[in-house]
Amino acid sequence: MIETFEALLKNLGIGYKLLFILVTITSGFLLSKLIQFFMSRMLKKASDLLNVDPTNYSFLKNAVSFLIFTIVVIIVFYSIPELKSVGVSLMASAGILAAILGFASQQAFSNIISGIFIVIFKPFRVGDFIKIGELHHGTVEDITLRHTVINNPENRRVIIPNSVISSETILNSSITDAKICSFLEIGISYSSSIDKAIEIIQNKALNHPNFYDNRTEEEKNENKDQVVVRVINLGDSSITLRAYVWAEDSAKAFVMKCDLLKSIKEQFDQEGIEIPFPHQTVYLRQEEPLKITQI
Repeated sequence: MIETFEALLKNLGIGYKLLFILVTITSGFLLSKLIQFFMSRMLKKASDLLNVDPTNYSFLKNAVSFLIFTIVVIIVFYSIPELKSVGVSLMASAGILAAILGFASQQAFSNIISGIFIVIFKPFRVGDFIKIGELHHGTVEDITLRHTVINNPENRRVIIPNSVISSETILNSSITDAKICSFLEIGISYSSSIDKAIEIIQNKALNHPNFYDNRTEEEKNENKDQVVVRVINLGDSSITLRAYVWAEDSAKAFVMKCDLLKSIKEQFDQEGIEIPFPHQTVYLRQEEPLKITQI
């Protein structure tokens, strides 16, 4: 069929060939505008959900238009017999350069594809507090198709390529519910009163300004504790207590946890509740001095 189409174009006059070129270019132009229209709507909606500037993705639409017009030019050169030889020569001379550019931009395209996936699947948004793997955590400031900017607790901007984020586990503390249940684990000695320790922990947590009552209406009617404290381990030298303390977000939870550790330690000292620490007893054996016998 392709050979028949080429033979037909070869037998046509110059006027029909020009008409074919015009129709092909016009069709490519209309297809480009149609794709840009639908991409604009999709990216605008995704940008609103991610709370980012949609102009960050404008170059993606331009790249699609460039790809379409490149295909149109190839079709024109290979369809018109008089231009086919010229097109083959141009493509052959540009092949090596295209291969070099493709290899050099492989990582860049990987970041772009990962950025598109972030836009579509929305694992995080601007303003979310996330943790990437085991190294980086902070608030998302900006999302582009190449990288994501995170403001860490030290007020430093961590710029992470999207391809790296896509291959890591993402812990998002804000994606659905910003409330945080902070685990507060404290060990007390076996000679200390467990009930007294639990009472101190609960009182300190309830009086902290960042504490959040996360009980349901049913739990409130049943008068369940706002701060649940459980014994989770009986160790070699300590009893481990874990308090489940809620806060409105991760930032308030961190501040509350630090404050509670300090205030609970001070109250334990006043009430005589011991927080054990490792002890090591060393026994020194004194050997008898060596006796020398003269012969």
